[in-house]
Amino acid sequence: MGKKFWGRAFLFGILLTTALCLLTSGCANFQPNKEKKGHSPLYYNFEDVLIPEELNIDKDESFVFSSSGMSAGVLAFNGGVEITSLIQFFEINMAKDNWKLISSFQSARTLMLFQKGMRWCVICIYDNSLRTHVEVWVAPT
Repeated sequence: MGKKFWGRAFLFGILLTTALCLLTSGCANFQPNKEKKGHSPLYYNFEDVLIPEELNIDKDESFVFSSSGMSAGVLAFNGGVEITSLIQFFEINMAKDNWKLISSFQSARTLMLFQKGMRWCVICIYDNSLRTHVEVWVAPT
């Protein structure tokens, strides 16, 4: 096997690598880009507390009790979302759902206290190693 063979093998390897890079980057354009389309926040058990789509529910840490058209309990979520954007999200969307921000405490653990009619909602946000953890507590007064 002479220099000609190794030269062609090397050239073939470069061409193959380039082709694979072009194919994989080209296919990425066909994947849905949620950032361009926008996110669709979701309502879970509490029909008037909107949750960002980027948060995933933690069923092991959640508990909701429903009776007579009222739900109370805690929903826990995890996700890779900045705390400041979560605070802003909840401030805006809770107001849209007629919740009144009573007070908030911001430190390593952020607490937001809302009231609506005969119910309270406490939203707790904090970093948990690699992800952000959110707890949404809803209870009657």
